[in-house]
Amino acid sequence: MLLGFDVGNSNTVIGVFDGERMINNWRIETDMNKSADEYGMLISQLFNYEGIDMKAVDDLIISTVVPSVLFTLQHMATKYFGKKAIVVEAGIKTGLIVRYDNPGQVGADRIVNAVAALAKYGGPLIIIDFGTATTFDAISDKAEYLGGTIAPGLKISSEALFEKTSKLPKVEIEDPGRVICKNTQESMQSGLVYGHMGMCDYIVNIMKEELKAYCGDEKKVTVVATGGISTMIDSGLDCIDYVDKLLTLEGLRIIYEKNR
Repeated sequence: MLLGFDVGNSNTVIGVFDGERMINNWRIETDMNKSADEYGMLISQLFNYEGIDMKAVDDLIISTVVPSVLFTLQHMATKYFGKKAIVVEAGIKTGLIVRYDNPGQVGADRIVNAVAALAKYGGPLIIIDFGTATTFDAISDKAEYLGGTIAPGLKISSEALFEKTSKLPKVEIEDPGRVICKNTQESMQSGLVYGHMGMCDYIVNIMKEELKAYCGDEKKVTVVATGGISTMIDSGLDCIDYVDKLLTLEGLRIIYEKNR
C-alpha cells in the first residue's frame, strides 16, 4: 500500500492506496508544532479506526508547501514505517514540461494537481485549487505547465476583514443566498463568496483565451476545481467542468508510479 501526504498551509490531506484504488482519506489541520511522534500516533489512530494495518504500507510520498513540516514527516516515515518517503521536489519525474521562468518556484501541490488532471481529463486544462490561496494553473495539451495566477483564498480574505476593521466580526464561510443582505454577517459572507465567484469567472475566461491562442481555437479547454470549498464556489458558476476534491492525492499516486 501507498501512504500519501498533501501538506497545505491550512490543512493536510492524507490518503491510502492499494494499487490504483484509494482505500481511505482524511483531512487534518496542518500543525507545524507537531512532532514526528505526534504525527505517527495520529496516523496509527486513524489506521486503527479504519482497520488498516500500518505494516501493509510499502511506501510513502509527500507533497508540501510547508518546508518545516517536511523533516517531521520524513522522520515519522522512518520511525513508524521503516521507509524513506519520496518527496515531490525538483528532479522528480512528473511527465510535465514546466515553462515557468523559475521552475523551482512552482508549488509542489500545483505540479501534483497538473499531473493528476492531465491523466484524468486530458489537456488543455485550467486547474483551480481553493486552498489558503486560490491558484489557477494553465496546462497545454502537450503536457506543458504554462503558469497561472495566485489570489488570496477565502479564509485569508475573511480573516483580513476581521483583523483590519474595527467593527466587522468573524464569519463562517457560507453562501448567504442573496447579495442584498440585511445584516453585517450575511453582507460579509455575500462579498466574500460571490466576490470569489466573480474573480474565478473572470480569470478563467481570460485564461481560456490565452490558452486557446497558445494551443489553437479548436481545442476545448477543460476546467477542473479542487480544494475544500470547491463545491460551494462551483454552485454559483458555469465555467467549472469538474469538481475533484481528491485530485492532489491522485496526483501523488501517479507520481509515485513514475518514480517507484
